[in-house]
Amino acid sequence: MLSKHEHDYAMEYRLRELDPELHKRFTDSVFGLQKVLSNYKLIFPEYTDHTELHSLTVIDFCNRLIGDQIESLNADELYVLLMGCYFHDTGMGISEKDYEAFSKQIDFGDYFKTHAGEEPAETIRNFHNEYSGLFIRKYAPFFEIPSEAHLQAIVQISRGHRKTNLLDESAYPIRLPTPNGNGICLPYLSALIRLADEIDVTAARDSILLYDMEGLENAYSIEIHKRHQAVHELRISPAAFTLLVDTSDPEIDEVVCDMARKMQKTLDDCRGAVNGRTPYVITQEHVRMLSI
Repeated sequence: MLSKHEHDYAMEYRLRELDPELHKRFTDSVFGLQKVLSNYKLIFPEYTDHTELHSLTVIDFCNRLIGDQIESLNADELYVLLMGCYFHDTGMGISEKDYEAFSKQIDFGDYFKTHAGEEPAETIRNFHNEYSGLFIRKYAPFFEIPSEAHLQAIVQISRGHRKTNLLDESAYPIRLPTPNGNGICLPYLSALIRLADEIDVTAARDSILLYDMEGLENAYSIEIHKRHQAVHELRISPAAFTLLVDTSDPEIDEVVCDMARKMQKTLDDCRGAVNGRTPYVITQEHVRMLSI
């Protein structure tokens, strides 16, 4: 695996080298997406960061997880992955009009039977990956996504950053053909985003630094902020993710333990999908905690 500094901007540099046109499409899209991503604050004013700063962290983690395997990724895969890293949370800040229209297209199953009286914000939070997929498809022309294959891939890996079944061969084929003859490995790209998103848990992501903790009212948000503040650092080695945690508060310690267990499940699911279905590998096997 590349070292912490050797991986910096690896995907961006490699895409620019392989296909300058696709690289320009990506950078042009980033400019427009910065405002779009900030819209989540209108719905979730007390929530953790989901702006372009989170997207950049997800890209950074993807670069580190890919490591030397970047030589095997083609330009289409790099473009799709970079776009997915920016697009995956766009569903968190959709407009009321889009919420109403998109909600008619999502299969909620029995969700509303078990969540009677659910507020729209909670529905958006719980299904934001699906709202992201519909947002991407609706606004794709504004971002000049070059083909239906690229669009399908970006939609699927953005949806796949949570909940979807990466073992589903019809939804996540190993090789989605593109017009220029390349293939896009959807399980690998989806697993990278899912895992990178899952491990963005340190205090550096905590937007609470922008305002007073005592002003928060939402119990869920308070718990999440405290959890983030307790995790001082995440270390990535080829074998494990290690969380450096302040365990001085027993109540928060249990919350962080629950988070680590969820992270381990996500890692197991992603490893299973990638190592079992694709020519790529995720080398990390364990999530560990160290008290500081």
